[in-house]
Amino acid sequence: MRRPFVAGNWKMHGTRAENAELIEALLLGLPGEVQVDIAVCPPFVYLWEVGRLLKDSSVALGAQSVCAEPLGAFTGEVSATMLKDVGVEYAIVGHSERRALYKEDDALVARKFVAAQSQGIVPILCVGETLEERESGQTMDVVSRQLSAVLDVAGVAAMRNAVVAYEPVWAIGTGKNATPEQAQEVHAHIRSAVAAQDATIAAGLRVLYGGSVKAGNAREIFAMPDVDGGLIGGASLKADEFLEICTAARPSG
Repeated sequence: MRRPFVAGNWKMHGTRAENAELIEALLLGLPGEVQVDIAVCPPFVYLWEVGRLLKDSSVALGAQSVCAEPLGAFTGEVSATMLKDVGVEYAIVGHSERRALYKEDDALVARKFVAAQSQGIVPILCVGETLEERESGQTMDVVSRQLSAVLDVAGVAAMRNAVVAYEPVWAIGTGKNATPEQAQEVHAHIRSAVAAQDATIAAGLRVLYGGSVKAGNAREIFAMPDVDGGLIGGASLKADEFLEICTAARPSG
């Protein structure tokens, strides 16, 4: 059985004081037996300090991006080696905001995926369509293209140590979210695309849903058979709501 996973993407939010308060509340609220893998992804500048706050806890540290290059004259970038050095275990690659605002194409996302894995960091590969693409019936084509770009470079075996997050662009930060059935349809498609190359790897691949997940809708979305948790944005900045989402991801029965 795939272990549920919930990752909080803080985006460009937080101060040292706010981060400490959030982590303290999160750790105090976690039950003794969590049954869900949890990670938080603060901005680069806070990774070291948040990592220290999480020390000896069950919550992992994640980064919001990673440079495709290993080292060198790349001003403003942060390498996988650097992330590993400060205790990062996960790195988001291909988030829709990076694709749209910073023009990261499929090829660059694939290189970032490989860079993260080269240092033992688990990439959280984001895929998803815009509203225009969904309305024109291109959802599966877009998701397949984004996924194939990574599979073609890294190989299907790389998916043993990776997570995929389906994030419909039209649902991110808009208050809208895909219905559980819409999420399930795309998650099943992702798993099927990986299964076409290796059914065993596909069966173990964790596929998260991201897009305006809240405490009020998480349980219904997570109940879908191919939804293994969530990549949470704004709701991860509120400890009580993030904890409720984590609780909703716990396996039933």
